[in-house]
Amino acid sequence: MGGPNILRSQLLRSDEDGELIMPVIQGSRQSGGMPAIAMSTQDMKAVAAYMRSVTAAVGRQGTPPSIGLAPVTVVVGDASAGQAYFAAKCGNCHSPTGNLRGIGTRIPDAKALQNTWVAGGRPGRGAPTGAARTVTAAVTMPSGEKVEGRLVRIDDFLVTLELADGAMRTIRRDGDAPKIDVRDPMKAHRDLLAVYTDKDMHDVTAYLVTLK
Repeated sequence: MGGPNILRSQLLRSDEDGELIMPVIQGSRQSGGMPAIAMSTQDMKAVAAYMRSVTAAVGRQGTPPSIGLAPVTVVVGDASAGQAYFAAKCGNCHSPTGNLRGIGTRIPDAKALQNTWVAGGRPGRGAPTGAARTVTAAVTMPSGEKVEGRLVRIDDFLVTLELADGAMRTIRRDGDAPKIDVRDPMKAHRDLLAVYTDKDMHDVTAYLVTLK
């Protein structure tokens, strides 16, 4: 949503028992786009405690490595289980001998590899961009005319497309007419975001790093 990184917030790092976080929840930063949230004092303190625990768990992430520390790896899953999960959930669109061939070599850092494939379902660093995530639509008019382009907006009343020449066209909808076929190349990724478990992600990553 464009908000600041909470984990880097000095406010959070200085909070001890919610005394700095609670005013923010109550609306002290509404002018900056942070609305007030109706919440009991007990719940606000619980939220603040949780946020502090997340910051504490981050530890040294983002800081320079120290001499003598063992490298941290995210390759902790079962590659065989990851291969089975990949075949069941990803095999219709991706292939270890096709578009993912050599991905373990192209992205040698396991953490970066995991961030890349998990981020495939949401915008952000490591996620596919441009044509790889462009949502398009084909509108078939009652007359048989077909209009295709990038989907700009759709609701119960109108659908707006950006045509190949850059022009915008808005078409009125009346129930199921006209027929609209929306093509979202990232839908399968987004659907999986609500299903992935930590084990699934670790297993798939353990499998992908083997694709050299």
